[in-house]
Amino acid sequence: MTQEANTDYDSPWKELLEADFQQFMEFFFPQAAQQIDWEQPVIFLDKELQQVVRDADLGKRLADKLVQVSLKRGDEVWVLIHVEVQSQPESNFAERMFCYYYRIRDRYSRQVASFAVLGDEQPSWRPQQFSDELFDCQVDFRFPIVKLLDYRNQWDQLETSDNVFAIVVMAHLKTQETRHNGRERQRWKFALIRELYQRGFEAEEVISLLHFIDWLMNLPEELEQQLWQQVNRLQEEQRMQYLTSFERRARQEGLEQGIEQGVRRGKIELIRQLLSERLGSIDAQRQSRLDQLSSGQLDALARQLFQFQSLDDLDGWFDSLDS
Repeated sequence: MTQEANTDYDSPWKELLEADFQQFMEFFFPQAAQQIDWEQPVIFLDKELQQVVRDADLGKRLADKLVQVSLKRGDEVWVLIHVEVQSQPESNFAERMFCYYYRIRDRYSRQVASFAVLGDEQPSWRPQQFSDELFDCQVDFRFPIVKLLDYRNQWDQLETSDNVFAIVVMAHLKTQETRHNGRERQRWKFALIRELYQRGFEAEEVISLLHFIDWLMNLPEELEQQLWQQVNRLQEEQRMQYLTSFERRARQEGLEQGIEQGVRRGKIELIRQLLSERLGSIDAQRQSRLDQLSSGQLDALARQLFQFQSLDDLDGWFDSLDS
């Protein structure tokens, strides 16, 4: 493992947005959240978004979401959530947000609201307006932003918040601050893991946050092993059952890195166990399909399996390999 934060485009940011979209809006954009009717379904339109922006120059982003929600006043609105975590600002970011906006509005003839979360380290970079003018024609597009860097001055509020995204922000900031100090990052990673159990989050929230923290706060292998020793002691002391799920997720990450399960047979057996624990018994036909997967496909399955809710999801994943 490297000490730098991951830059996978398909990241746990997306998992958190889908798992806790209401909390995301309430934490980062509370005024908008108050106008949404959370009793109505929240629909994620990933395929629709990809059709709209498939040829756009998207730059470095970790998650973007198109979400359909209902307003309390009875209207329906589509909300575009663009989560940006990058090391360098982009000069055309506001224009890109505008492109998202008008393409969605043009395609679906619906009202659209665009939001951006900025995770860079440049305090002065705060793009929230795109303007253009030629002759007497003028465009002025403005959108709300949140700068994660600003929360450094609100640490006390993060420590007392019962919103899961307070932990997300804490992990993000400490990852940035400890970029060149592995020992300090190890200390904060363990502190944040311990913090999860002191806030009374639901089991699924804890698992999602553990996955996010482990993905974001990469450590050198030696420090990572020391961390797991601390985590195991924490489990014994506090009798925290959720940590079993965290250990399974850690083993999943080990599949991708090839640290502990370096041979293909070991990967197959571990994935079979994880699938059985989550979805139930794996029959002979599914086991046969599992046995035929390449090492790369096994790694891909390891990344996806915690999103499966049923054996039908697993079958759908298998079928997608043939399409």
